[in-house]
Amino acid sequence: MRVFVTGATGFIGTEFVKELIAAGHQVRGLTRSDEGAEQLKAAGAEVHRGNLTDLDSLRSGVAGMDVVVNLAFSHDFENFAKNAEDEIKAIKALGSALEPGKLLVVTSGTGLASGGPGHLRMESDPPVDLPSIPRRPEKAAREVAAERGLHLAVVRLPQVHDTRKQGLVPLVTQAAREKGMSVYVGDGSNRWAAAQLHDVAHLYRLVVEKTGEGVSVYHAVQEEGVSMREIAETIGQGLKVPVVSITPEKAGEHFGWLAHFAGTDMPASSEWTRKALGWEPIGPGLIEDLTNMKYF
Repeated sequence: MRVFVTGATGFIGTEFVKELIAAGHQVRGLTRSDEGAEQLKAAGAEVHRGNLTDLDSLRSGVAGMDVVVNLAFSHDFENFAKNAEDEIKAIKALGSALEPGKLLVVTSGTGLASGGPGHLRMESDPPVDLPSIPRRPEKAAREVAAERGLHLAVVRLPQVHDTRKQGLVPLVTQAAREKGMSVYVGDGSNRWAAAQLHDVAHLYRLVVEKTGEGVSVYHAVQEEGVSMREIAETIGQGLKVPVVSITPEKAGEHFGWLAHFAGTDMPASSEWTRKALGWEPIGPGLIEDLTNMKYF
């Protein structure tokens, strides 16, 4: 198949492009830099210059493609609302240029699925719809897919990790490094779902190859939930700083905007995804990758 990938030179996109090409697919990757272009060429992908806010470049990149996979999102959290708006516009632009009957794949997060604290988020749970959470990739994708007659796959990501990056966890590590202590909130029993990078890239390929008609939602989850206390203890050992429990009232002072997530229990299931795709993650768990990370 011919696949257009945004975020093709990013953390997940780099591995995903390799997966696709190794499986015999033709890949066109979006990049805004010369370095990214060289990376795509070296991988055997076609280079398409542009970026997520250049909507004309997105539309032209879709031409002649069987599948579009949107992996791009700016993680500048100081401009989170604007980045969320840019993501919605990009998804609609990509979908508007894709031929009816083709597949649009968009990326969301397990933390963007509805459910209160402790609820095991399922693929069948609708996306959260709250003014305080401006990211709405699923809603935008469903709208454009219905308008254009597209098949749609939504991939919800947990904390995707290797020994270099781990989703939001590096922000916890950064706070520990700056404050001289590794912190969890309360008893630290709240959990974050997780999955290893290569397993996630493999899942995206299976999504491209196996998604049928209509709308499908997948959870790229290897571990349903890793406790924040275990995460904080592992970071504390790596940085050689004390591990401390703080009250929810003090979380904002320590974590900043991350405080809400640092104290939230967000486990997620992938039972349906595994059955639907035949996906069996085999990589190391989050704690193993955190243990093997270079802290200094």
